[in-house]
Amino acid sequence: MNSLWINNSFSNFEWQKLGMTILNSLIYIVLVLIIARVAYGLAIYLLRRMLLDHRGKKLLDERKSNTIFSLLKSMAFYLIAFTAIIHVLKHLFSFDTGTLLASASVLGVALGFGSQSLVKDIIGGFFILFEDQFSVGDYVQTGQFSGVVEETGIRATHLRDWGGELHIIPNGSITAVTNYSRGKMRALVDIQVPYDEDLDKAMSVMHTVCEQVGTEFGDKIIDPPTVQGVIQFGERNTVLRVIAFTQPNEQWSLERELRRQIHSAFLKEGIRTPQQNVYVTNPIKDSSG
Repeated sequence: MNSLWINNSFSNFEWQKLGMTILNSLIYIVLVLIIARVAYGLAIYLLRRMLLDHRGKKLLDERKSNTIFSLLKSMAFYLIAFTAIIHVLKHLFSFDTGTLLASASVLGVALGFGSQSLVKDIIGGFFILFEDQFSVGDYVQTGQFSGVVEETGIRATHLRDWGGELHIIPNGSITAVTNYSRGKMRALVDIQVPYDEDLDKAMSVMHTVCEQVGTEFGDKIIDPPTVQGVIQFGERNTVLRVIAFTQPNEQWSLERELRRQIHSAFLKEGIRTPQQNVYVTNPIKDSSG
């Protein structure tokens, strides 16, 4: 009796209608995904055209444009993804959009108590943007991490260290930031010269090198290199200092060039340099590692 009822149920079941329903649902989901992908691509294109296109008139500087582009790109992704999910659920389960949004709001409030860190990250991202703490391309240090800002998203910030490491830091955990790409940066080079060398001659050679390097670096330098003179008497050597101020992120290359040319000039003039030490007041790594 039961087997007969089961056979009748299977035979009377509208398998063709079920197949068409599943096929239509799959087609609808694929179409929604395609439209969402096209909409996301179009949004990225328009954002890139407005913020990053160098051919048009730009309202913001390059780093600020990159930062806003990174944030809006992240927001567009989440907004389009949420909209696509809503449409798919509405089609599959015949939900009323208003009811579904209301349910999502209630669910969001419930989840909010258990995801306070996520909310904190999002709020932190907006504060970073509107307070202009840093921009894409800036070299910053926050906590134990430092590097060049590659991306500032709605939830996290990406820092690329000199060694190539990518640090992904939640925005909510960024409580203090040291930005090394704002304003003029100091390049500082200390040269050790033995006591039995002619200091006046050494400083004269260094002064010539400073003038030459200052000319070579051109607009990268704000205040040209100058010889400060004797700043310390060591155990066996006298320490001579050169100081200059450069555009952001140019101080390291200037320090390297000063060391190289001073060393070469000392060799030509017969001035011995037992050791060349460089002391950088900024507690960050040199780009040479």
